[in-house]
Amino acid sequence: MCLINGKYSIFSEYHSLFRGYLYLALAPIPRGCFAISTEGKKTSLCEMCPVLVGDVTVACAFLIGRELTMTKETLFPTYQRWDIHVASAEGSHITDEMGKSYLDFVSGIGVCNLGHRHPKVQQALEKQLQSFWHVSNLFHVDSQEEVSRLLVENSNGSAVFFCNSGAEANEAAIKLARKHTNRSRIITFKQSFHGRTFATMTATGQDKVHDGFGPLLEEFLYLPFNDIEAIEKVIDSHVAAVMLEIVQGEGGVVPAKRDFLQRVEELCNEYGALLIVDEVQTGVGRTASKFAYQKFDLSPDIITVAKGLGSGLPIGAMIGTENLINTFGPGSHGSTFGGNPIATAAAKATLEIIFDDVFLQEVEQKAAYLTNKLSDVCKHVNFIEEIRGEGLMIGIACNINVTDIISKVREEGLLVLPAGPHVIRLLPPLTVTYDELNYAINIISKVLSDKAVVAK
Repeated sequence: MCLINGKYSIFSEYHSLFRGYLYLALAPIPRGCFAISTEGKKTSLCEMCPVLVGDVTVACAFLIGRELTMTKETLFPTYQRWDIHVASAEGSHITDEMGKSYLDFVSGIGVCNLGHRHPKVQQALEKQLQSFWHVSNLFHVDSQEEVSRLLVENSNGSAVFFCNSGAEANEAAIKLARKHTNRSRIITFKQSFHGRTFATMTATGQDKVHDGFGPLLEEFLYLPFNDIEAIEKVIDSHVAAVMLEIVQGEGGVVPAKRDFLQRVEELCNEYGALLIVDEVQTGVGRTASKFAYQKFDLSPDIITVAKGLGSGLPIGAMIGTENLINTFGPGSHGSTFGGNPIATAAAKATLEIIFDDVFLQEVEQKAAYLTNKLSDVCKHVNFIEEIRGEGLMIGIACNINVTDIISKVREEGLLVLPAGPHVIRLLPPLTVTYDELNYAINIISKVLSDKAVVAK
């Protein structure tokens, strides 16, 4: 309830910013009362809706809008949320509660690789919901076995551990590497991102992720990415593992170089260290291959996946080679919800679609089309340095801050992401159509051209 001119109304005591829904008012609302927006602006209720005028009880339905959700009071402010309240999502589009549609090139930050609510995934979920939801890992769950088989058959791994997120998959990888090698040192790379739990935060090579959390875990070493000489100088028989991304997503959509990756693998083999490839964002078709490492002829010891695995259902997985299986015996690691039957039902349907060669060929063709068109658009914009990435994980690298550009693109109806302060990141659904690609290209072209004119 909200006290307005000494009397209560049905409005939220937290926010009175109205957005376009019908409510029933049963309260005296005097002339001259006002609402206060989250920006502190006073708005006359009489201006907003003339039916509110007067000192009599209003007992009718009228258009005043939806109260803002009480995010300020009930959620930690850990996210910088956009002013979009999602009403529905399907395919490549999100619709807000005011009816505005956005072409979604965020895909839940690389999660909804098949777009929103893919019919085959939804059908698999509905079927599982009619069976059972959770029984724990004390039981055999068929869909776990089916998903693990799909992951093993389409990678160089032999066994899978299920969890709920990319961070948990990377935690499992770090534990497994240390336990198997009986060593502690982990080499990772500057501008990497591996998660926000304590071990994966420590593994992440970005100070902004570390700041404020006190002493980090010991024995993590950060090297320049793509620098062969740097790793040659420090790797030795004390190193348990080298952990890397094929494309540094949060670090600016920076692809690894082939010679760098292959030299890292050689050094791991030489010194008995494990090679951990973090495929949380790059895996499951995002780079137009089943896993990104396969484009570089690598044979990692451990692969971690998550984002695109469940089409929006929370699931992660660590895939390991056969020689690691006995290291993770009963009681060595676990997860209450890992491999949940609802999540694995979604993952099975997702992998059956994406791990199809024809499907991936189409993704590769779309990626080439989008990259080429963006290159044509951007070559005349003086603040753009390059278009980079792999598959449908694309970065537009600029020499200016891109925050304003991303906001303008969003106003035009296209959702994109930053990857650091100077890179625009595009993560369209793998199912995106050419019409949708052209629509996005036109918006990006318009906004970049307008920005270039202003920059002059």
